[in-house]
Amino acid sequence: MGEFIKTNINEIGGEVLTEEHKETTIIPGMANPLLKIDHIRKNFGDLTVLDDITVNVNVGEVVVFLGPSGCGKTTLLRCINGLETIQAGQIVLHDEVISGDKTKWSDVRQKVGMVFQSYDLFPHKNVLGNVTMGPIKVQGVSKADAIKEATALLERVGLPDKIYAYPRQLSGGQKQRVAIVRALMMHPEVLLLDEITAALDPEMVREVLDVVLELANDGMTMLIVTHEMEFAQKVSNRVVFMDKGNIIETGSPDDFFTNPSTPRARQFLDMFHY
Repeated sequence: MGEFIKTNINEIGGEVLTEEHKETTIIPGMANPLLKIDHIRKNFGDLTVLDDITVNVNVGEVVVFLGPSGCGKTTLLRCINGLETIQAGQIVLHDEVISGDKTKWSDVRQKVGMVFQSYDLFPHKNVLGNVTMGPIKVQGVSKADAIKEATALLERVGLPDKIYAYPRQLSGGQKQRVAIVRALMMHPEVLLLDEITAALDPEMVREVLDVVLELANDGMTMLIVTHEMEFAQKVSNRVVFMDKGNIIETGSPDDFFTNPSTPRARQFLDMFHY
C-alpha cells in the first residue's frame, strides 16, 4: 500500500502531486498489470449498465473514472469489490480470477479496499473501534499493534484528537478521513474510492482530497470515481471517460482535459467550464 504508513510524510495539505508520481507511472496496458478488468458486462434485468468494459491497472497507478451520473462508474467499482455480480467477462487480480462463483470475497476485500460516499462507519463504535476491528477480527492482528498503527494513521490524516470520538461527533470530512484510515488498516493492494466527497460541504472537500493526494504521491494504486474535475486532473495518471455503460475514451489527464478526442467528452467538460 505504498509508504503512507511506513515513512515520514509531509503534512497533509499539499496542493499538487510530486513530479515523481507522474514520471514513474507504468504505461497502461503493459504486461502483468495488477488488476485486469476484462470485457465485463453487468445487467440489471434487461438493462445493460456495463457493456464490454476492459481496463488494465498497473501497480502505483491512479485511474480516475469520469462521466455523467448513471453511466456505470459506481457499478464498476462495486463489481470489482464483489458487491455486484457480473454477467460476462472476468476480473483478475495478480493473475487470479476474483469474479468467479467460488470467489471468497472476504479474502479479496482485504486486498481491494473500498471507501464509500456514505462513510458506513459503525455508529456504536468510536473511531478507534471502527478502524481496528477489521485487522483484529479478520487478520488476527494483536490489539496493541492495531492501536499503534491506527494512532499513527489518524495522526497523519489530522485526527489524533478524535481517536475516542463517535461518528455522531464528527463532521462529514472527519468521517470520510476515518473511513479512509479504516480501509488502509487492512493494507490493501488496490483502493477503490467512490464519490468520497459527494456528501460533503465544500469547505470539507479539501481536507479529504488532500489525504488522497498524499496516497497518490505515496504510490497507492487507486481507482477513483469523482465529479471533482480539478482533483481528477491533479491526482490521476489516467482518465477513463464513460457514458451509458461504455468507455468513450481514455487518456492522460493532460490530453483529456485540454484536448478530449470525442465530442461527448468535450460536451461533458464544457459543463465544468473546462
